[in-house]
Amino acid sequence: MPMTSSPAAAVASADHVTAHTLLNCLLREVSGPEHQTAVADGWLRLRLPRCGALLRVRLRRTSLIGAHRFTGPVSEQRDGTWTEMSWRELAERIHRELQLRTGVHNDEFLDQVTSSHAGMTAALEAMEERDRNRDRNTPPAADSAHDTQRAHLAYLASEQSLLFGHRFHPTPKARTGSADSWSRFAPEAGARFPLHHLAVRHAYVREESARPGALAALDRQRQVPEGYRLLPAHPWQYAMLSEHRLLRAAIGRGDVLDLGPGGRDFAPTASVRTLYDGRDFLKFSLNVRITNCLRKNADYELSGAVALTRLLEPVAADLAARFPSCELLREPAYRSLDLGGEQQLTEGFGVIVREGLAARLRPGLTAVLAAAVADEYPTSGAQLSRLLPDAGPDRLAAWWQAYLDLLVPPVLAAYFDHGVVLEPHLQNVVIGVDPADGTPRQVLFRDLEGTKLVPEQHTAALAALPEAVARPLTYERERGWDRVVYCLLVNHVAEMVAALADRCPRLEPALWSAVRRVLCERSAAHDHPPALRALVAGVPLPAKANLLTRWARQADRHAGYVRIASPLASALLSEAAHVSETTHASESAHASESTHVSETTHAAEAAHAIHPGSSR
Repeated sequence: MPMTSSPAAAVASADHVTAHTLLNCLLREVSGPEHQTAVADGWLRLRLPRCGALLRVRLRRTSLIGAHRFTGPVSEQRDGTWTEMSWRELAERIHRELQLRTGVHNDEFLDQVTSSHAGMTAALEAMEERDRNRDRNTPPAADSAHDTQRAHLAYLASEQSLLFGHRFHPTPKARTGSADSWSRFAPEAGARFPLHHLAVRHAYVREESARPGALAALDRQRQVPEGYRLLPAHPWQYAMLSEHRLLRAAIGRGDVLDLGPGGRDFAPTASVRTLYDGRDFLKFSLNVRITNCLRKNADYELSGAVALTRLLEPVAADLAARFPSCELLREPAYRSLDLGGEQQLTEGFGVIVREGLAARLRPGLTAVLAAAVADEYPTSGAQLSRLLPDAGPDRLAAWWQAYLDLLVPPVLAAYFDHGVVLEPHLQNVVIGVDPADGTPRQVLFRDLEGTKLVPEQHTAALAALPEAVARPLTYERERGWDRVVYCLLVNHVAEMVAALADRCPRLEPALWSAVRRVLCERSAAHDHPPALRALVAGVPLPAKANLLTRWARQADRHAGYVRIASPLASALLSEAAHVSETTHASESAHASESTHVSETTHAAEAAHAIHPGSSR
């Protein structure tokens, strides 16, 4: 599998990506549902009716699900002429429109957009620096040990390649904390660092384990004196909590020993606070706000991870038996500091153990993060254009069919057969690919924080847990289904379709037809449950309303959904396929398709609608 670095020239500027990301949110959540958009002549136009702004951006390619690709700056019509506007001016127009629309003033929004832009800028600069140094950091392909190291570096490169984050979030790289701290600890900076170690007397250790030996992932990091247990800490988190009065008192008494940094280097993954050393994943608390949330392990999440690992063991075993190419990375243990029930320290020093890749990944496969494969820009060797550098339409279609067969069935079986809501968004799925040709062979689902149970199917198990732990582990059935459909289809499948369609735009209708066929097969396998039958029929899809959630300053767990038009309706697919065949027959060689607006998808879009959906 080619793992070459991307030249900076192949990636858009932070200015354009910030503007395009804001437009994505407007299109999906505001202007689209209010029927204030139009696609024509290679441009997307959006109106902000309350503040009276008319915007446009050039289209690189249209999309059957409304997730278009843009290129270049955004312009605003002023006095009858189009004038380019900066990303900051666009953010100000959106700020004004949302204030007029909701009657709510959000004094954080513009600062968060600015922070996100700064994060993208820093990530681009770090990528350029890594590209300059890549030759000396690449091991020779000489023997199996080097192959293992190469695979490890390829995996980390995919985890650390998300320079721009979620393209349907208004502030995907917004974060608190100093620029110096981010340069030391951010995945986009290619960070590597040792953990900070504490030794804690047994009496002040809080821990749980779902199976014997699960806490060895912590204990093996460093030797500690008899009567103590090792508590690794994220060095950034330790710096933020090191002066807490109860911690200082415990250190003064000798109940906690500050051993300082040590052990192997860990690397931050895409989630920033989940670190990996090639053997173990450790999920730390980090009192830093990223996008919407403070990234800490809440008290109930510590116990919840272990409880879910126990409860899901038979479910995971059943899915692996029925779908041998899928696995769930368990979170079998946690450890924290308990100084008289001081919640800030218990949560702040809580670390969750997650299984490493070797526990579940098939030998010989190379792991890559799904989000890196689907990225709009080639920021790592895992991105689709580099994973499949010479693939034509037939190879892309075959790759896609193999991928859908791995991804979709276990997610639906978990929900319909077991009442388990997996959260298979792009950052929660690791793909095991054949290193020879990039063919997907396995999928690994990770991060139990977003995994939930449908309560009526787990009544006894939930009743056995403390209510404070049990309640956050559940979704009511309808909300759970929305979460499954959003994560699986809107966040994951649609973005992977986009990456494939970037390679060959005329293929998009066939890619969605393949999705529909797999869903039809799974509907039959589950005796056609009404929710899945409706999905196959093309009912509108739930899309997470990140812009409106951020504007209302709500936590992610309270995020609502807007409804967007589904490309799965058979009439739409038939129409799009017909337009595709008619257009393709008159096209010249399609070598330039990847850099121009696809007339195929443009025609299909115009034929059915110009609006991405309506709000629930």
